[in-house]
Amino acid sequence: MGRVEHHPILHVPERRDITFIFEGQELIAKEGEVISSALIANDIHIFGFHRSDGAPQGIYCANGQCSQCTVIANGLPVKACMTAITPGMTVSRCKGDPRVLYGSRTTRDPQTRRNLRVSKALTVLEDTVPSMKEPRTVRTNFLIIGGGPAGLTAAIELAKHGIHGILIDDKRALGGKLTLQTHNFFGSRSDCYAGTRGIDIASKLEEELKGESNGRVRVWHDATAVGVFCDQRIGIVKSGVYTFVKPKVLLVAAGAREKTLAFPGCDLPGIYGAGAFQTLVNRDLIRPTERLFVCGGGNVGLISAYHALQAGIDVVGLAEALPECGGYRVHLDKLRRLGVPVYTSHTVVKAFGKDHLEELLISEIDERFRPLNGTVKRFQVDTLLIAVGLSPIREIYVKAKEYGMKVRAAGDAEEIAEASAAMFSGRIAGRKMVRDLGKQCIIPGEWNDIVSTLRSKPGKMWDFRIRPIPGKVYPVIRCIQEIPCDPCTQLCPRGAIRIQGDSITAMPVFKGEMCLGCAKCVIGCPGLAIVLVDERFDPTRKKALITLPFELGRGQVKIGQRVTTVGLGGEPVGKGRVVASRETPSQDRRRLLLLEVPFAERLLVSGFRIRDFVKNQEGNQKHGDDDTIICRCERVTKGKIVELIRAGYRDMNQIKAVLRTGMGACGGKTCTDLILGLFREEGVDLREVTPFVERLPLHEVPLGTFAGIMPKKTMHRSHKEHDP
Repeated sequence: MGRVEHHPILHVPERRDITFIFEGQELIAKEGEVISSALIANDIHIFGFHRSDGAPQGIYCANGQCSQCTVIANGLPVKACMTAITPGMTVSRCKGDPRVLYGSRTTRDPQTRRNLRVSKALTVLEDTVPSMKEPRTVRTNFLIIGGGPAGLTAAIELAKHGIHGILIDDKRALGGKLTLQTHNFFGSRSDCYAGTRGIDIASKLEEELKGESNGRVRVWHDATAVGVFCDQRIGIVKSGVYTFVKPKVLLVAAGAREKTLAFPGCDLPGIYGAGAFQTLVNRDLIRPTERLFVCGGGNVGLISAYHALQAGIDVVGLAEALPECGGYRVHLDKLRRLGVPVYTSHTVVKAFGKDHLEELLISEIDERFRPLNGTVKRFQVDTLLIAVGLSPIREIYVKAKEYGMKVRAAGDAEEIAEASAAMFSGRIAGRKMVRDLGKQCIIPGEWNDIVSTLRSKPGKMWDFRIRPIPGKVYPVIRCIQEIPCDPCTQLCPRGAIRIQGDSITAMPVFKGEMCLGCAKCVIGCPGLAIVLVDERFDPTRKKALITLPFELGRGQVKIGQRVTTVGLGGEPVGKGRVVASRETPSQDRRRLLLLEVPFAERLLVSGFRIRDFVKNQEGNQKHGDDDTIICRCERVTKGKIVELIRAGYRDMNQIKAVLRTGMGACGGKTCTDLILGLFREEGVDLREVTPFVERLPLHEVPLGTFAGIMPKKTMHRSHKEHDP
């Protein structure tokens, strides 16, 4: 564990060391890091202890959506994942002792503690009333909430049409999840930068916005929309300053939050979302784990496992509840070829550990997702990634529509899909906003078809066929699933790779008789699904040369090393020898390895293993789940909620009043889907269920912020610099 010192794709910059104090101990952080990353880099994974039972609290979303990572920084509670660490900062854990939290060392009575807390808050406000002021209101043509792929492309379209407005994002850099993606993107090369790495697309979009904007689009970093009101103003907290923005038209492009999974031990530190892992590893260059397991076989889970391998982390397995992984087959095949075992029709049933994850049980499940006897497998791991789907962040969109605002949604806030689709949906939304503002604007009719194609789920599987060209060099294309992707057709200098159909989801094939052997298709394939076979290598036809794409660390393989070769789905083929490595700037950080293999195996080899399969241990099938934590903020268990459901409760607000579910700092963001799942488990039609009432603010905001008071202990710049 520690920091990522070398990475095959990411640049590891030199950053100044700074010191901070954690629990009385002086530690080293890197300039610009957030608190959570600095702590994990120092192998500190427990950020606090829950007030109700003293349970250890660790990171979960790393995206400001939950409150698991709350710490005390310079005397104030803050989200560790959203707060930059500064030289000399004093950080401590949130202690579980309510007497400390509520300022009393003697009383244990809950009502007395609540009164003390309220009294203390009122005293603080009374002391500062003279300095309270009305937040200012900024009027603007448009407001875009979210600086990810959809928000950026929408802003670019508005800027092109000469319209002034504001784009806000809660991070210090634009790009959203693009900034976490080291892989080459799928989709259309001409429409959404397909074949380019996500991290580079983020930079390209930001530069394009700067070029088109010419000052028309103001970007507010570190800015969170916390509410929308009936007078059509949006409440925004930017760097601790509360401001109202009243736009003529609003776009919600806030992305999505990760869904979670409930099982005994699911709340242990070391169990968190795949997006949090990508943030730690790919944005902050932190190596948070040695042995990793992934739950979820969609694109997010498959890609996160691959990102872990790139960072030199051992991925001991991946479980998917469905009979087939829902992500792109090329992502799945990459993992299998590298030696990662994938368990379909399996899910996590229990996690063990004292203060941190130590062991994990998974089990095979039936068609109703019930564990099957005798199928439990045990793994020794220190981290579990949960990648079981996403929920759109659209609370402000819903309220804005209710209040009659001109509002649109784009990206995941409109429909969960790949970032390529989000970019294109943002372009469409941007042009619709131009029309909303009374300007003429053309929206090509085919754009809706393009975004529909980019949003399409993985389609039909095709039989894998190879057309060898005796005595020549030629590509073998192992793309066997219908997905939107066309870079290989654009990269071949002879135009010999073509799509078999009218849609970019159709299969690519090599149609030529003469391949130059330039390997541009191997370099540019987003799925690493193309290799070159060179039959000219050995005139005796005993050996052949395979050119393979490789994106892992240099220590994984050496020239002259003998390796176990594998086929399309990771099945063993034979042995090969690495004879050379090719790397030039034009290869965009993708190495090409030249592998000598037996001639008879030349058409079978897709790659080679970097890890051996580890035989897992059998586990104990018995496990109760009534104590499973459903509401993390208030530590409410499954058993307590199910008891109320069986008693006839159908209103989630009634359950909230009795058990405090959804009353924690996250405002029900993590437990809502889980509670709905419990209703389904109990056979309740969700049409009978009344959901939680959304209440403002949508994110935690210190009272002093609403009062216009800047807390001195956390001010590192002048008030003027914070003022948007």
